[in-house]
Amino acid sequence: MTSSFTANITEATQLPKGSRALVSGATGFTGSLLTRKLIAQGIEVVAIARPTSNLQQFDDIPQDVPLTWYQGDVFDEALIHRAMTGVTHIFHMVTPFREAKSLDEGYRNVHVLSTQRLAKAALQQPNFQRFVHISTIGVHGHIANPPADETYRTEPGDVYQETKLEGEIWIRDFGVETNLPVTIIRPAGIYGLGEKRLLKIYKMVSKGWVPAIGNGSNLLHFIHVDDLTDCLLVSAVQPNAVGETFICGSETAITFKEMVNLISDYYDVPIRFISLPAKPLFAIAQLCENICRPLGIEPPIYPRRLAFYTKDRSFNTAKMKNLLGFTPRHSDIEGLKEMAQWYVDQGWVSL
Repeated sequence: MTSSFTANITEATQLPKGSRALVSGATGFTGSLLTRKLIAQGIEVVAIARPTSNLQQFDDIPQDVPLTWYQGDVFDEALIHRAMTGVTHIFHMVTPFREAKSLDEGYRNVHVLSTQRLAKAALQQPNFQRFVHISTIGVHGHIANPPADETYRTEPGDVYQETKLEGEIWIRDFGVETNLPVTIIRPAGIYGLGEKRLLKIYKMVSKGWVPAIGNGSNLLHFIHVDDLTDCLLVSAVQPNAVGETFICGSETAITFKEMVNLISDYYDVPIRFISLPAKPLFAIAQLCENICRPLGIEPPIYPRRLAFYTKDRSFNTAKMKNLLGFTPRHSDIEGLKEMAQWYVDQGWVSL
């Protein structure tokens, strides 16, 4: 895995020699790859992970590599105090498990409280250089007239997106008030080898049928995890990025139907779309969530899951290209095909 991204290290993505980078959510899909890229640069990494996180995925990292783990709650002040010593860069991307049964307090602690405490601790570090705060395009909600850019109105659709936005607003204002160098990144839908959230769709396509709420024309915007992590590294060193917010996405959005047809063509499986009515489904989904969440039960269906099939997510990424100076390398067409083969190789999709 290391060789696939080591060659991509450039001056634009290279942190200064002697940097000490803190990565929150370091065992997650994006955080684990970013951690490996930092290690490949020779950067000292401080990694924060949940107490229950599986660190075995890093067993291949040599013992002499400067990687220090802190396991605990990312909003724990004592943990932050220990971890922040000498830190020059923060990549703050941790998020609770995105389960509909999760309580609002859990999202707020991770997305807002941890941001506040990490930022205040960063002010105490004499050589601190950049706080890269990772949010989500979800803060914009449905895009009525796509494509949208960073100035488009925010309209979060659930507590995950609401607290992401709350954390964004707080760190942006805090950066202005204190001169803390902050950059905010709103990634599009993240995909790549190792990602499992799209697996259900690939499985359905392999069986020859897929539910479509409406006609499948809703727009989806993606970003390959390899491109996203490079974008985060550029954001940490690019002077123009201070005080700015960037949407990080691939060149163009695709429709849900286009994505499904791409997968079905790759698998050489004829596909049948089963059209389902939106309004009754959303009403049922909301009822399920209202009943299940207070009981700590994951609902079988909930509004955020249905939004994937109905909401338009399409963005203009000119600011990322022109001001940040970053252009993604991966084509979604090739990337989604790559995932199609990888799911088969893992034995998760049968043809």
